[in-house]
Amino acid sequence: MELTGRVVVLTGAAHGIGAAMARRFATEGAAGVVVSDVDTAGAERVADEITAAGGRALALAADATSKKDLKALVAAAREEFGPVDLFCANAGAAFGTGVHAADEQWAKSWELNVMQHVHAAQVVLPTMLARGEGYLLLTASAAGLLGTPGDAPYSVTKHAAVGLAEWLAITYRPRGVRVSALCPLGVRTALLEPGIAAGHPAALAIAAAAPLLEPEDVAEAVVHGLGKEEFLILPHESVRESFARKAGAIDTWIDEMAVQGG
Repeated sequence: MELTGRVVVLTGAAHGIGAAMARRFATEGAAGVVVSDVDTAGAERVADEITAAGGRALALAADATSKKDLKALVAAAREEFGPVDLFCANAGAAFGTGVHAADEQWAKSWELNVMQHVHAAQVVLPTMLARGEGYLLLTASAAGLLGTPGDAPYSVTKHAAVGLAEWLAITYRPRGVRVSALCPLGVRTALLEPGIAAGHPAALAIAAAAPLLEPEDVAEAVVHGLGKEEFLILPHESVRESFARKAGAIDTWIDEMAVQGG
């Protein structure tokens, strides 16, 4: 997908990777960028930056776990810019807890890290299929391929997100709708940096696995991956090698990860 002239909707776009993607898509010539987040002020700042730079953007408050809110985003994008070409389900959550995490943390992880993507697909697929084209970008994580010691809800739900993306790609690629799963390792965002500062095992394991990237680095990888229509967009190339090694020797992989988690 070339982004010039495309209409893009992003969730979780007030900060971090989402904000970096929104800015980058605008510089690539997107016809319009809908910047959504529960942080309304943050979304407005990003949209204002895009507009000030000569792009077209609209900021909207939205809860990415709400199918109603996602429908409203798509409707607003269509009214302001035209039909949605690319929907980036980017919002996410991590709690740094194990299998004994509170029920509320498990529920929130499923709602945001999995069901957000389900609802997004339900909302945009009918129009995309009718047009015979469209793109879904699901922000998962390298944790969805490799696991994350110390954070059970995050690891489990990110695996589910990758599985959903794969199912969507298998089902809808023949009908013109492309799907990518974005799976970075460590990125300098508010999702990871507090955990590193606190010495949390999951955050430290991620930081030790590969150099931390800036959100702008991830946005660059996304533009490249969308251009090639890659299913797995891997800003850290080492993830591809690790994923292959895991598949070839899963017991060895588990032993290695267990040492990191200890």
